[in-house]
Amino acid sequence: MASSATLIVYPVQDLAPAKALYRTLLGVDPYTDTPYYVGFRVGDQELGLDPNGHQSGQTGPIQYWRVDDIEASLRDLVAAGAQTQKPITDVGGGLLIAWVKDADGNATGLRQEA
Repeated sequence: MASSATLIVYPVQDLAPAKALYRTLLGVDPYTDTPYYVGFRVGDQELGLDPNGHQSGQTGPIQYWRVDDIEASLRDLVAAGAQTQKPITDVGGGLLIAWVKDADGNATGLRQEA
């Protein structure tokens, strides 16, 4: 189903101090820096900062797994006992994401690239 975990997104209240912290930790400047998302790339991994994450129900970091068919993956995970936390959403450029929770309340993200 999933090919790799390629992205982790942190909900943040204030982008400026979060950006400074992760710039220092990762040793790179953001590849994208907008009011609604800041993204850093280190190798094949991406770390994102989402200033709207808390408002959309994100309670902590979410790791996203790359999938080829997000609809089938979401359906299979729900059949296996997961609960949909965020339905499939196009976040721009054809990138689709969704969130599920396991029985213990842990959130996991799915992402399908265009």
